[in-house]
Amino acid sequence: MTLVAVFGASGRQGLAQVRQLEAAGHDVRAISRSPDPFYGERFDDIEVRGADIYDEESVVTAIEGVDAVFYTHPLRARMDRVAGVATIGRAARRAGVKRVVWNTSSWIPDKAGDPFTYEGNTRGINALWATGAPATVFGSVLFMDNLLTNWAFPFIVGEDRYVYPHHKDLECSWISLDDVAKFMIAALDRPDLEGAWLNIGGPEKLKPPQVAALLSDAIGRPIKYDPGTPREFGKLLAGAYGDDMPAAERAVVEPSIEAFYVFNNTSPLKPFSVDMGPVLERIPIQLETMADWAKRQDWRLTNKPRPPAG
Repeated sequence: MTLVAVFGASGRQGLAQVRQLEAAGHDVRAISRSPDPFYGERFDDIEVRGADIYDEESVVTAIEGVDAVFYTHPLRARMDRVAGVATIGRAARRAGVKRVVWNTSSWIPDKAGDPFTYEGNTRGINALWATGAPATVFGSVLFMDNLLTNWAFPFIVGEDRYVYPHHKDLECSWISLDDVAKFMIAALDRPDLEGAWLNIGGPEKLKPPQVAALLSDAIGRPIKYDPGTPREFGKLLAGAYGDDMPAAERAVVEPSIEAFYVFNNTSPLKPFSVDMGPVLERIPIQLETMADWAKRQDWRLTNKPRPPAG
C-alpha cells in the first residue's frame, strides 16, 4: 500500500485520481485548500491538507511522509507550469518522496521550442528532471470528461447540441480521466518508468460526427454536432466561470483558447491524436471507449455541483 499526495484534488482530474487510488487500495492525502474538495463525493479515511504552490515550504510540509506525489498544474495558476512543476520536484526531493507523477493535461512535443503553448510541457519536464526528483510524466491529450463541464454539458442535455470547435475531420484520442489516473497509478511501482514521459490518449481516434453519434446513442435522442468557431468557444469557456473570472483575466483567456483551437485544428503535428499501440505495450491498461464512458454518465440537468473546467 502506498500513500499518495494528490495536488489539485478539488479539480476534475484530481478527483479521478483520488477515486482510482482508493479503488486500487492506496492511501490518499488530498492537497487542497477547499473545505469540500470532492464536490460532494464521499471517500473513506482520506486526509485533506492545504498547501500553497507559491510557497515551497508549505508544499514540503504537506507532502512529508508520503511515498508519491500526483501533480496536475492549476488551470488558472499565476505561476507558469515550468516554475510550478519545478517547485513540486524540489519539494519532493527534500521530503524524500519516491516518485512524482506529473499529468501535463496536454500533448508533449519532442523538444522545447516546438509550436504554440505546448513547448511549456517540454521545458517543464526538463525543469522537473533538473530537480533530481524521481519522476514520470504523462501528456494526456483530450478528456472525455470535458463533455461534463459547464461549457459543454448544458448544450448537450439542454439543447441536443455537441458544441466543440474541432474541425469535422479532426481525429482525436479522447481519454477518460479515470484512465489517466490508472496510467499514473501504474507508474508508482515501475522503476523502468522513472525518467520517462509518454503522451496518452484513449483506445480510438474519433472525428466530431462520430462523437455526436455516440452521445446520441448513450442519451437516447439525436445530438447534433455544432462546432461553432474557436473564437466563440473561447468566450464559452471563459464564461463558464461566471463572475469568478475577472474581466482582465477573461481578456487573456478568450483569445488564448481561440488560438489554441485554431492551432490544433490545423497543425500537421496532430496534438490531439496519439498512437496508443506502443504505449499499451509498455503499460497494458484496458482503456474505456467513448461509448462505454458515455453510457455510464448521468445526462440530466441537476443542481449537482459541477466544476466549470480544469
